[in-house]
Amino acid sequence: MSLTIHGIAASRAIRPLWAATELGLDFTHRPTPYQGGGTRSPDFLALNPNGHIPVVVDARPEGEVVVWESMACALYIARHHGAADGQSITPATPKEDADALRWSFWAVTECEADALTVLMHRLAMPAERRKPELAEAAERRLAVPLRVIEQHLAAQQAAGQAHLAAGRFTIADLCVAAVLNWARPAHDLMQAHPLTHDWIVRCMARPAQHAAKALGH
Repeated sequence: MSLTIHGIAASRAIRPLWAATELGLDFTHRPTPYQGGGTRSPDFLALNPNGHIPVVVDARPEGEVVVWESMACALYIARHHGAADGQSITPATPKEDADALRWSFWAVTECEADALTVLMHRLAMPAERRKPELAEAAERRLAVPLRVIEQHLAAQQAAGQAHLAAGRFTIADLCVAAVLNWARPAHDLMQAHPLTHDWIVRCMARPAQHAAKALGH
């Protein structure tokens, strides 16, 4: 089998790149940027007609599999390229698989848009283009889902577990931390949810995350 990941680390492509790196996979990275027209070429649009990164192409004995949407890419890699041995990021039980799915979809539907707004208007954009009022409104909305994950992490901690879905770091942690990390510039919000903040920091400190982040730079 041969795995190819299209996209740059400074994008949502970090999710499948991180997953593949956590698993120690031998994969091909094609650092396709989202700017400059590369995702609008005929060859790329044949892979993803939406014209977005990332795209994962998995050349398997039974035929080529193409996956797009960053969470789908990361979850696919964990499920089909990792060992369900209770040690890797791959879900080892139906419960772990369900947790990975629900928390990943939760991050996209409940958090991602507002977390990106915080990142852009607190940190990423030039100061003269930032609109603090947009960041403040996003932070108010994020307080609702962050209460949910804060309570969940407190319950996990009480049960002796330091991670989101198991007693170890799994694809659930990877997918959700990759989204919530965008909200870290909201310092007051992070202070109000200390377990969540500490968990994000631990996830982002993983060697595989740093290695994946360096790809394509």
